[in-house]
Amino acid sequence: MKKREWVRLPSKWIEDGGLKQLQWTNSEASGSNNIAALMVLAPIAHHADDEGMAICTYDRLALATGLSRAKVSAGLTVLEKLQVIDRAPSGRSTFQLLNYNEAGGWSKLPARGLYGAGRIIGFEHFHLRTMNELHALKLYYLFARRRSNSTNMAHISYDKIEAYTGIARPRIRKGISFLASVGMVHVEHVPSRANERGTANAYRLPFIDPYVHLGTRGRDTDFALAE
Repeated sequence: MKKREWVRLPSKWIEDGGLKQLQWTNSEASGSNNIAALMVLAPIAHHADDEGMAICTYDRLALATGLSRAKVSAGLTVLEKLQVIDRAPSGRSTFQLLNYNEAGGWSKLPARGLYGAGRIIGFEHFHLRTMNELHALKLYYLFARRRSNSTNMAHISYDKIEAYTGIARPRIRKGISFLASVGMVHVEHVPSRANERGTANAYRLPFIDPYVHLGTRGRDTDFALAE
């Protein structure tokens, strides 16, 4: 199946605080399983049909993410507990993205541009070893959820990021820096609502509407939406 530029990702669970449930606990295995869950979610969404059903083997998920089969399975278990997916609804190697057609409950997730030789290139830098990797992926999905169609960016303050993800405010910048360093987010500086002479950060995911950005549209008032 030819990959699309972007795919639909059910994301109301993010708005409802689902990301806060994915924590880096005292058990490293638990934290790494949560990272694996957010990694596996992407290729499932990329292979989903118009009803949110994906047919995807463990081997394909392992190739796309760079994870072992054991970690793929652990990540799927986390997603199932979060009620993000249903496993094997139509037999082996099938996954249903839950609430797929819920009005207002989905976001655009980059697809085709993320891949090289069947693997999501940015995931090559994730080794399931640090809290910052989990924070980075939580931020990635939050930015997808909060992305504005008009500006192609997520306009969200650190206070709101902390509220949605549970990431302590002092750790947010480090997670964003990690995403930027592996090419999974572009940080833009836009006019601030709070200070007419100031700027605020906004976050743009590569490979979604790539020609809609500050360089092509300029710093007009449409971009002054930061919280």
